[in-house]
Amino acid sequence: MSVPVVLLHAFPYSPAMWEAQLKLLEGHPVLLPDILGFESLEKAAAHVLVEMDARGWQKAVFVGLSMGGYLIFRLWNLEPERFAGMVLADTRATPDTPEGVRMRLEQAERVRKEGMPFFPQATLGGHLGATTHARRPELVAWVRQAQLEADPSRVAKSLEALAYRTDSVPLLSSISVPALVLVGEEDTLTPPAEARLMAAQIPDSRMLIIPEAGHLANLENPRAFNTALRGFLCELAQMQGQAVVEGQRRLGF
Repeated sequence: MSVPVVLLHAFPYSPAMWEAQLKLLEGHPVLLPDILGFESLEKAAAHVLVEMDARGWQKAVFVGLSMGGYLIFRLWNLEPERFAGMVLADTRATPDTPEGVRMRLEQAERVRKEGMPFFPQATLGGHLGATTHARRPELVAWVRQAQLEADPSRVAKSLEALAYRTDSVPLLSSISVPALVLVGEEDTLTPPAEARLMAAQIPDSRMLIIPEAGHLANLENPRAFNTALRGFLCELAQMQGQAVVEGQRRLGF
């Protein structure tokens, strides 16, 4: 059976953002946990592990975009043995700056008071790249609506969890599974420089820049994103097959 895949969505969206990847993953068991609204990334990680246990999964490939990538680091810190590989997309290992923390906490307070109507205007400029804003009004509208439909109380909790997340840079050198680092070339929130920082410190990593995409690269250029993901999963399958053959050889089969 193909290795399970866990898809970890971005903030403040839902697992629906992965729709363009689901056909690619046919043949793989797929888990789409809803990770919005936890008081900490550690609690969100524990939730994901419980869902894996409920399915009897010992290992998986974890694919995380933005907040989903931050969660991958917490999962690695908790139970690294559950990883067959990881995809870190449009994310970073560094914590928020003091200014970033202040901004998230102010947004959390405003969301609790006003709800979500102000949120698209405040964030869409950074969540989507220049090409998407110029050429894909239907996607801009979809992302705006997805934000407006998010539950304000859960959004506020996640904002606080993101603001107080720990520095994951010290974990990078300990990552002992294959890692694919993806980033939109127009991503201004977690730019290519942050992706290069991660790729340089993860021992078995490969990095690709997704053209004509911003922070939500899987939505903005799904063809390029899926091609990269497919290649990585094929590489993992080949490595797994080679490991089985080598194990059989050592046992004398």
